[in-house]
Amino acid sequence: ASSACSMLGRNLADLRNHTFTTLFGMRIQNVLDQAMAQGDMPLRLSLTSGSQVLGRVKVGLRARRPNRIFTFDRKNEARQGADAPAGTQGALAGLMTGDAQIEAVCTKVRRVLGRDITILIQGETGTGKELLANAIHEDSPRAQGPFVAVNCASIPDTLIESELFGYEEGAFTGAKRKGNVGKILQADGGTLFLDEIGDMPLNLQARLLRVLQERKVTPLGSIKSYPVDIAIVCATNRKLRDMVSQGEFREDLYYRLNGLTVNLPPLRTRSDIRPVVERILRNEAPNTVRASVSDEVMQMFLRHPWPGNLRQLTYLLRTALVMADDDGEIRREHLPDDFLDEFEDTSAHTPTSAPMPDPVLAEVRTSSFSDRLDDLELQAIREALE
Repeated sequence: ASSACSMLGRNLADLRNHTFTTLFGMRIQNVLDQAMAQGDMPLRLSLTSGSQVLGRVKVGLRARRPNRIFTFDRKNEARQGADAPAGTQGALAGLMTGDAQIEAVCTKVRRVLGRDITILIQGETGTGKELLANAIHEDSPRAQGPFVAVNCASIPDTLIESELFGYEEGAFTGAKRKGNVGKILQADGGTLFLDEIGDMPLNLQARLLRVLQERKVTPLGSIKSYPVDIAIVCATNRKLRDMVSQGEFREDLYYRLNGLTVNLPPLRTRSDIRPVVERILRNEAPNTVRASVSDEVMQMFLRHPWPGNLRQLTYLLRTALVMADDDGEIRREHLPDDFLDEFEDTSAHTPTSAPMPDPVLAEVRTSSFSDRLDDLELQAIREALE
């Protein structure tokens, strides 16, 4: 390592902030092509500083890294075997637990994997947009590359430009010595996930559009542009079309990102709450505990509107498991007080003239998406009349 740092003229900490592209000014694919043409001959690589080094290319296979997302059940996939039907294995298959809306989303997404089509995921907060984005990456040809997630809403406006595009040494007061590689270059060869894209400032939207069109990125304070090869997945809980009409989001960027738009349904409209609860419990509970929920609690879950969606359900079950007894069964007394208060408030506002549907029937029936829309419409009418 010390020898490599000496040849490259950088310390180890500085090298960790760089990719191959930012060090040598060329994509790794170009180097591989050159190596194939030259055979075992040493390659001459030029550093961005002007110095040159010699090197050889060794190509090896790297095992696919394990997935750590709770909705991916690798054990079930392994039991399906090699003869399982096409489309029943993989990360996207792990998201499907019986809801027709989720299956429709995954089916659409599968058809554009590996193609230069930007995917825009819309949905309420907590519906699993990042889970879907990660599954898209894991099932794509870019699975061996990096998956870089950026939450545009959590980074201050003054820092988001440097976080995304990177910067050269001395680009601004407080900048790191030797500069910093931005998230876009970090995602080179992989997938860049832009969460809450609707919160990106207008001036940065223009720069992002330029990167998407030219496939090059210019760090702050630099006159050099670096080629970048990335797939883009975006997500938002806002209506970008309305933001465009109000002048809050660039129209040209909207249509550049709107290659394939999919909508994740809120948890309250999904028909697979029971299997989702069981899957979360399998991932959250220790191996020695057979976790479950009582019938009373399951009925509460089926009736609850879940304003926080999957995120709320996951954290609730995680807390309830800690409070549960040795038998691992979650009962009403194990639920957090804020959830019980929220549930009571919701029940108090439920119209008496609109009886709750039988949760067992709701679980087993496999109505079409249009039927569920009709049910939602009837429910909205009843609530308005009440």
